[in-house]
Amino acid sequence: MLLGVQVSTEGKIYEAFVRARDLGCNTMQIFSRNPQRWRTDFLDSEDIKEFQRHRQNFKIKPIFIHIPYLINLASPNPRLYQVSVEAYIEDILEAQALGADYIVTHMGSHKDTSEEEGLKRLTEALNTILEKTKNTTVGILLENTAGSGSWLGHRFIHQKQVIQELSHKKRVGLCFDTAHAYLAGYDIATEQGLNETLDEIEKLIGLKYLKLIHLNDAKDKLGSRHDRHQHIGKGEIGMEGMRRIINHPYLRKLAFILETPKSSLNDDIMNLNTVRKLRQD
Repeated sequence: MLLGVQVSTEGKIYEAFVRARDLGCNTMQIFSRNPQRWRTDFLDSEDIKEFQRHRQNFKIKPIFIHIPYLINLASPNPRLYQVSVEAYIEDILEAQALGADYIVTHMGSHKDTSEEEGLKRLTEALNTILEKTKNTTVGILLENTAGSGSWLGHRFIHQKQVIQELSHKKRVGLCFDTAHAYLAGYDIATEQGLNETLDEIEKLIGLKYLKLIHLNDAKDKLGSRHDRHQHIGKGEIGMEGMRRIINHPYLRKLAFILETPKSSLNDDIMNLNTVRKLRQD
């Protein structure tokens, strides 16, 4: 099973490998820089080389980098839109240097405009980004959202509309966040609801695009659109719902990354152990 967590890069970015190994992870997700700030500098070349060495030695793969929260590729604000595109290109080039496999991104907020306008801006931004990074191998994964506020991506028709208009589809895929799906109204806590959700993805986009599962329980009710995660089996999706997702014939072969609440390192240990116990080999 490919199982990991969002790992801290405190200190040096390559120290994430040690933390992932100590948790027994064979894949991981990181932020390559502060997710709450715009870039002020780039990674040191020696740190990049050390990250590459750790990547070879620790055999932790695939490596996912989550895009910083400030980036909004659907923004109607011309200045924010432009700096978001530029920052995204820089992040992909840095991810390529590190040897990361994918960048995971939320689809952005259309703010006070319409979903259609937001999706159009997002598509244009991604086409620009893909063209300007065409010599890289880093994939872009569009993550579904809970749908709070004016965030795009809470219905899979959004992902369809974007992907069908992209010029370089081969580098684009999907990240399926279980908590977000449930909070957006997809009842994946039930067998029928999970199958219907995956059928919708297959029909609209194709399950072949699905590359990563963000495995999180949901703290709030079905369709609440409140983006709050819960420990595995302790939320509204529940233990049986989590068991079905983890062991689903198609999903089980994908990478699972936990983004569950953390008050201490023991929380990651607890959630990873729960997942391993639910896995049926």
